Amino acid sequence: MAARVTRLSQSMFKTLRDAPADAETVSHRLLVRAGYVRRSAAGIWSWLPLGKRVLENVTRIVREEMDAIGGQEVLLPALLPKEPYETSGRWDEYGDQLFRLADRKGAQYLLGPTHEEIFTQLVQDQCSSYKDLPVILYQIQTKYRDEARPRSGILRGREFQMKDSYSFDTDDAALAESYRLHREAYRRIFERLGLDHRIVTAVSGAMGGSASEEFLAPAAAGEDTFADCPACGFAANTEAVTVTVPGADPAGLPDTEELDTPDTPTIETLAEHLGVPASATLKNLLVKVDGEITAVGVPGDREVDLGKLAERLAPARVELVTAEDFAGRPDLVRGYVGPQGMAGTSFRYLADPRVAPGTSWITGANKPDTHARHVVCGRDFEVDRYLDVVVVEPGDPCPSCGAGLRLERAIEIGHIFQLGRKYADAFGLDVLGRDGKPVRVTMGSYGIGVSRAVAALAEQTADEHGLCWPREVAPADVHIVAAGKAVQTELALELAGRLGDAGVRVLVDDRMGVSPGVKFADAELIGVPSILIVGRGAPQGRVELKDRRTGEREDLTTEEALARLRA
Repeated sequence: MAARVTRLSQSMFKTLRDAPADAETVSHRLLVRAGYVRRSAAGIWSWLPLGKRVLENVTRIVREEMDAIGGQEVLLPALLPKEPYETSGRWDEYGDQLFRLADRKGAQYLLGPTHEEIFTQLVQDQCSSYKDLPVILYQIQTKYRDEARPRSGILRGREFQMKDSYSFDTDDAALAESYRLHREAYRRIFERLGLDHRIVTAVSGAMGGSASEEFLAPAAAGEDTFADCPACGFAANTEAVTVTVPGADPAGLPDTEELDTPDTPTIETLAEHLGVPASATLKNLLVKVDGEITAVGVPGDREVDLGKLAERLAPARVELVTAEDFAGRPDLVRGYVGPQGMAGTSFRYLADPRVAPGTSWITGANKPDTHARHVVCGRDFEVDRYLDVVVVEPGDPCPSCGAGLRLERAIEIGHIFQLGRKYADAFGLDVLGRDGKPVRVTMGSYGIGVSRAVAALAEQTADEHGLCWPREVAPADVHIVAAGKAVQTELALELAGRLGDAGVRVLVDDRMGVSPGVKFADAELIGVPSILIVGRGAPQGRVELKDRRTGEREDLTTEEALARLRA
């Protein structure tokens, strides 16, 4: 079957010498410079012809592998009514991330961030018996989230392309099988895309459900951090890393003693004043959980991971306290808060497992310029709830084997959930079972960031010269450069036509008035896997074939080059 031949002289195509001033990541810089995308507004991007081809190639691979596991493609609306999201509770849980709007009659709508509710209603309408299940439905569609700080080009935008699929089963064993099918399909998808990826344990957060795993593409530009263990192979998003600390017997520990500590409102100033390590102190971070003052206790040498805390407390909303929250609260002494006598009265007290029963701390005495020593957990204060909430650091013990963990930055490219019956319960999704009695359906939810995968590929494969696409997602198989005048252009077009007839996708630079140097630089920047240079050897029927990834060059006859490229 003949393939597309694209002549740059007839294309809307423009490269840029300089990257956008706000570009912070490799993918942002290169996708704009190479003419793949253009910014329309903050977090909103237009896909130009070359970029649209790469996006379509990623989409094709995703669709082929979803079809291979029995998925049925649908397309649901992006403009959605408020009511289903109120039923599930996510109208409020999503908070400021939702794009909310009203029609001319005042009815409330949202732009879909994800579609669990709508798929649940669809299956409720279409499936009434166990004979209708299992079913896997998916769509590839634009999603919308009102990011506070859209950045990094298409890596984090306000609208993005996503594949979301949903499985519907009658029991947990069948759900586990649907989950396994998706997990294996995702492995094949990312292998075909050429993405280096890791599968890591994750937390479900506002999505709900039990089992949850992320597919992460290691990259310096990534906003996720995952931990992996070189000893046993454990891997998890840092938000899912847990720690267990055994308690100790507080008997025999000294009584609490107050210390005069003027001008020491921070852990650093306190540790310096007393000449103790920060790890001997207890940091008490005050937050608001659904508006209620809550303290979070962690060792003074550790930081609270607010994302991790929000995940642990979802769907509750977590906010830092402000100076206004201390007004009218003489019991809360800013910079000198301690849990003794306060936990359970002035605030609910949460703590990291490292604040274990029997551990002794230096912490605020709830008086200005005063701290207390020998404040013992389980004797002088109680913890309402233990949560793994500290920022994971390199060398922290592996939850599986105890060896030191490594940390690496990555881009989240996929996430799979065993949702269970959260949404089925919310909407009363039942089918008739084999015994004629209603059976509550159990669900799985599975997402792939299609447009984000394009950026992740750019991050992982680009070099100092530009983009360097894997062949299956590249906008063409070969980029022919006519490096000269009429004779070179004529031969370049002839070769392009013959390759196109043979099913090879061709991009040919036949622009007149553009120097060979600019054409070569553009070919490197665009990143097609093979570059065929038609230059000085054209009159003798000789060309140069370059591998974009390795840089290897071969001087070949036109027939040799055609045979190589057809293969």
